[in-house]
Amino acid sequence: MFKKPWFADFNLLLVALIWGSTFVIVQKAIAFLEPYSFNSVRFTIAALTLLLIIFLFNRSSLSHFTNKKIWSSGITLGFWLFLGYGFQTVGLLYTTSSKAGFITGLSVVLVPLFSYLLLKNKLNWQVGISSLLAVIGLYLLTIHNNLSLNVGDGYVLLCAISFALHIVFTGKFSSSYNAICLTVIQLLTVASFSFITAFIIEDWQQMFTVKMVLQPEVISALLITSFFATALAFLAQTHFQSFTTPARVALIFAMEPVFAALTAYILLHERLGLKSLLGCGLILLGMVLSEIKFNKNFIKRKLKEWDLT
Repeated sequence: MFKKPWFADFNLLLVALIWGSTFVIVQKAIAFLEPYSFNSVRFTIAALTLLLIIFLFNRSSLSHFTNKKIWSSGITLGFWLFLGYGFQTVGLLYTTSSKAGFITGLSVVLVPLFSYLLLKNKLNWQVGISSLLAVIGLYLLTIHNNLSLNVGDGYVLLCAISFALHIVFTGKFSSSYNAICLTVIQLLTVASFSFITAFIIEDWQQMFTVKMVLQPEVISALLITSFFATALAFLAQTHFQSFTTPARVALIFAMEPVFAALTAYILLHERLGLKSLLGCGLILLGMVLSEIKFNKNFIKRKLKEWDLT
């Protein structure tokens, strides 16, 4: 019963809730620890946590690490995930967080397209309409001024493409390999690339500065994001995405900015205007529409009944 699509979708919605609710926490942390340095520590702790779980409770899973294909698959997933975070970080240097949130959300419409091109999945009219509603909702939720584009928006668009490809390839690999081992490899890949990038472009020494790391904001953010928003969240995505489609996953993840807005409202007392509330409603409507099962014969029968000829 736990393999039913609705149960998988519910757990993926919880993942979106975790990511959305930790957005404010991460923003506070990277004020003290630079983004790539933060991610290198965050993803390392997450990977080590899952490895510890394997050693303590499921040592038989260690045999999966001898499979070369699981390594190539995990590195592929980690590569696209790292690029997503990387392009988003660089893009935010030149554009606003509201525009970045909207452009990143365009992965909702990119996933069905990439699924069709790469996995030969059929394009579904229902998912198409749901995606369109979600994109309109994202626009209303995140864009409050003009939508003029700059170089930062281009980087964030590359971020959206990277996240979309991560979702598509997760759908391809998740049913073929052990979920927890595939997740560990993925997280170690992101941690490695993040550490290398931090070493090249950031003041990486601060990662080992006790005064900096012991900041309460950094400690709480690392603990919460490492265990919940990274280790458990990506394990859940890798496992449950094998029971649903990449297009539906993208629609569910479109709820992340909704949860982020609600968290900001609760914790930071940021107001949600009518436009933002309407945007949240359209994203929710798009997600619900994607879950409704339409009976084709019923639709055809109704169309005949409405035929006036």
